[in-house]
Amino acid sequence: MIYLDHAATTRVRAEVRRAMAPALDSVFGNPSSAHAGGRAARALVDAARDQVAAALGARAREIVFTGGGSEADNLALRGVAQAQGERPGHLVVSAIEHEAVLETARALTDAGWALTVLPVDGAGRVDPAALAPALRKDTALVSVMLASNEVGTVQPVAELARVTREHSRALFHTDATQALGKVPIDVAALGVDLLTLSAHKVYGPKGVGALYVRRGVALRPQVTGGGQERTRRSGTENVPGIVGLGVAATLAAAEQASEQPRQRALCDRLRALVLAGVPSALATGAEGAGRLGNFATFAFPDVPGDLLLVRLDQAGVLASAGSACASGSVAPSHVLLAMGLPPTVAAGGLRCTVGRETTEAEIDRAAAAVVEAVRALRAPVPA
Repeated sequence: MIYLDHAATTRVRAEVRRAMAPALDSVFGNPSSAHAGGRAARALVDAARDQVAAALGARAREIVFTGGGSEADNLALRGVAQAQGERPGHLVVSAIEHEAVLETARALTDAGWALTVLPVDGAGRVDPAALAPALRKDTALVSVMLASNEVGTVQPVAELARVTREHSRALFHTDATQALGKVPIDVAALGVDLLTLSAHKVYGPKGVGALYVRRGVALRPQVTGGGQERTRRSGTENVPGIVGLGVAATLAAAEQASEQPRQRALCDRLRALVLAGVPSALATGAEGAGRLGNFATFAFPDVPGDLLLVRLDQAGVLASAGSACASGSVAPSHVLLAMGLPPTVAAGGLRCTVGRETTEAEIDRAAAAVVEAVRALRAPVPA
C-alpha cells in the first residue's frame, strides 16, 4: 500500500502513542477533580497546553481544546458572531474554505448575517486587494485558511490580517489545520485573532483539536455545561487526545525545517512524472513556496475522479479526488471551480499528499499507477 492521503489523516506516531499511554491507564482521573488523581490529569492537560502554545508563539491561556478542527472552526465563527449581540452583522470568507467554515458561515446567514465570499485566482490564492472593498462597518469576522486543504496553496494571511485591521474593526480567523508542521506559524507575526488546529493531521489522534483565541477576544461558547476550558468549551477534557495533540504539535514544529524540503522534492518528482506521462494533465495550486511541500495535485480533463480513485486503490495507491460524493452523485470540487476550472476538468481532480514515511520508490510506483489509470479511463470503449 502506498499512502498518499496525509492531508486527510495521518498515522499516530510512536512518540505520541507513548505519551498518551499514561492518560489511558494510570493517570485516568477527571482533570476537574480536586483529589490527587484529578490533579495529575490536570497537569497533563496543562503541559499539553503549554506545548501547543509554544508551537504557535502564543500564551497558554489563549489555547482552547476542542473535539477537532471542525468544532474549532464552528467555535470561531459562531462564537464571534454570537458575541456581537442580537443584531446580525457581516462575515467575509474565501471561496475555497473547508466546509467547516463555508457551511457554518452559510448557516449564520439563516440568522440574518450577511456573507461575502472572496474569489481566488487560478492558483487558489486570495488577492489582498480584493479584501478591503469587501469590508464593512459591521464586518465582525474575516476567515481565510492559512493553506488550502485541497491544493495546498498558502494564503497571504499576514497581509490579509493587516488589511482587515486597517480597514475595519473585524477579527481575523485562519484555519491552519493543514499548515502546522509545513510552514512556520507565529500568531503574532500572522496578526490573527483566532487560529484552528487539528491533531490527526500531524500524526496525533483523531477527535481533538484546538482554537487559539487572542487574549481579549469575546467569544460565545458553543458547548455549555461545567465551564471547562475557562468556560469557552465545557465537557470533561479528552486527556489522552490532548496529550497527543501537545506532543504531535511539538514534533511537527521541530521537524518542519528538515522534513519539508524532503517532502517537497518528492512531490516535485511526482508532479514531473505524472505531467510527462499525461501531457494534458494540469498541475493545480500554486508553484514553489506558494504551495505546501507535501502536496501534489492534478486535474485530468474528462476523467471521472471517482473512477480514477477506484483504479488507484486497486493498484495499491491511496489518494483523494478533488470531487465530493453526495447522494450518490459526483460533484466537481468547489475549490477547483472557484479557481476557474470548467466542471469537466474540476471533476477530474486528484490530491496526492506525502508524509514522513513516503519514499522515492513509492513516488515512482505511484506516478506509474496514475499514468496507467488515466490512460485506461481514456481508452476507447469497444463497440
